[in-house]
Formats: sequence, C-alpha cells, structure tokens
Amino acid sequence: MRAAQLTAWRQPLTLATLPDPTPGPGEVVLRVLACGVCRSDWHAWTGADPDVELPLVPGHEFCGEVVALGTGVSRWRLGDRVIAPFILACGRCGDCAAGHQTICANQQVPGFTRNGAFAELIAVPFADTNLTALPDSLPPHVAAGLGCRVTTAWQALVGRAELRPGEWLAVFGGGGVGLSALLLGRALGARVVVVDVVEDKLTHAKSLGADAVVNAADTDAAEAVRELTGGGAHVAVEALGIAATMTGAMRSLRKLGRLVMIGMPAGEHTAMTLPMDVLYSGQLTLQGTRGMPAWRYPSLLSLIDGGHVDLSPLVTRTIALSQASDELAAFDRPAPPGVAVITDFAT
Repeated sequence: MRAAQLTAWRQPLTLATLPDPTPGPGEVVLRVLACGVCRSDWHAWTGADPDVELPLVPGHEFCGEVVALGTGVSRWRLGDRVIAPFILACGRCGDCAAGHQTICANQQVPGFTRNGAFAELIAVPFADTNLTALPDSLPPHVAAGLGCRVTTAWQALVGRAELRPGEWLAVFGGGGVGLSALLLGRALGARVVVVDVVEDKLTHAKSLGADAVVNAADTDAAEAVRELTGGGAHVAVEALGIAATMTGAMRSLRKLGRLVMIGMPAGEHTAMTLPMDVLYSGQLTLQGTRGMPAWRYPSLLSLIDGGHVDLSPLVTRTIALSQASDELAAFDRPAPPGVAVITDFAT
C-alpha cells in the first residue's frame, strides 16, 4: 500500500510502499476514504508527543470501507463504510464498562501508538467496540472530522460542559476543533463568540454563524468577551493547549462558569502558570477532555442527519497524500482557515 511515513522530526513525510496490513483477532482493515490533517498530527511531527516512535504513519481522523475482517468480528461485513473515534478502546475493561472509553488503559491511538491513516489502508483494532456506520448522507471528506475534531468538540460541549440553550459559549482558537465547537454550540442553542489572532479565521467564523468575534492580537480578549456577553461566558472551550488562551478563557467566564480544555498541551506548554485567583473567586469549573467515546456517535449523527448542523464548511481544502507534509508544516505559523482532508491517496 502507499503511505506517508514520519521518519524524522520536522522533516517532510516519506512517501513509501508498505506491506498491506492484515487484520488480527477483533480487527478490520479499511480502505481509507478520507483522513484529516490535524494539529495533533503536527505535535507528533514535531516530536512533542512521547508516545510516538519512528518510523510511523500519522493520521487519526479517518473513515473507510471494510476490506478485510479478523476473527471474532461480528458487527461488520465487507463493503461497510465506517468511522471511528481516534481513541480505540478495548471495550472490556472497567472504565469501558462504565462508559469512559477515552481513559481505557488498553487503548490504541492510530498515528501515535500504531500506524495511522495517512495511507491507502489501515488496520483498526477492537472493531466491534469502536466502529460506527458512516451515514450515506455524509460525504467521506466531511466524515473524516468525526474521528477527532468534531467528536472532541461534541464531547466537550455535551459530555463535559453540559452546554445549555441560551448560554454564551466562548471559543478560544478558531482552528478545526474551535470551528466545530462553534457549529455544534449554535446547533445546541447557545450564542457563540470566537477568539483568535488571525483576522481571516475570525471572518470565516463569522460567516459560519458566530454571534461575535474577538481579535486577541489587538484587544484584551477576556474583557471583550465579558462585555459582549453581559458579564462573561457561561462556558469557554480552549482549543490550542497554550497558557495565553487558557488564561484568556478563564478570565472570560462569569462566576460559576465552566471551562473545558480541548487543546493538547505539549512541549513547553505542559506546565502553565494560570490565574488561580480567578478560579477561586469565580468558583469556576475547569475540566480537560480528550476524544469521545464511541457510544456518543448516535446523538451526534442524529443532529447531523436531522439537518440541525452542516459540517461541510469545516473542510476548506481536499488534498493529495503528497501534500500532507505541507499542511503539517503550516501549523508552525497561523494556519489558513478551515481544515485540510486527504482524499487522494494515489498521488
């Protein structure tokens, strides 16, 4: 199969022909239909993620068609089109039994702990536990985001913050997961303000229905959010994993506000200095989130199938496998609006 391998930190991916994967017990092999290029892939590319060992095929936002079945797989057949969360939980441990698959101790993560989907084929473990049928109404290039960005935002808003209709949601970071939070927040009945430092991203967020946008490059973002929302947001999501946006998000909240950290802190950002006086005096709730358990797919897909949210504007670029390196390198600076999805694995 054709694949793009990470063979050296911060270097262009190596296009290579690798052996086709074969499914082990409980696994399926998918022909990859689409795979997103995510900021988390950039963390792996830079060497900031300790789980990554070279060489490795990146890619964790994927959907595909079942082309091979391992022993013990009962829910899937050849030709089925499916999606999967990027955290592939075992489905057998105590945490999985309690519905907390994202903290499964036996989890496997494509593109980080095993080869991912920057390739024509991918083997997916624990298939019966993790895979969900891809609705016919959802094009593969849009469905790719349901492996990470969209699902992570859904878990943050529904599973962690419990966002309610009529509340103000402040989104710090207008990248893929931030735009997902914007679209889903609006669908849930919230009013949304998006904060970023790139004017093009803010213009794009406004075109997608943001009630307000704030450019943190030329104003005190937290103060601006408090003024726009009449005292502060009820919920804030932080989508970059850095101290500046965490601090701004905390300060943007009204008392008893809830903050969910979606952004992945890596490298120098794994330790932060935060305004804990704001946490104390505002009686805030701070939570982290990572991924989404597979059992939450039905509620999200119902929202999409019902026409309550259109995710297609998230994808602004469909690219070839050979262009993935350029998209990874673009995260070194403010990236262009929207997300890139690999749909051509032959070139």
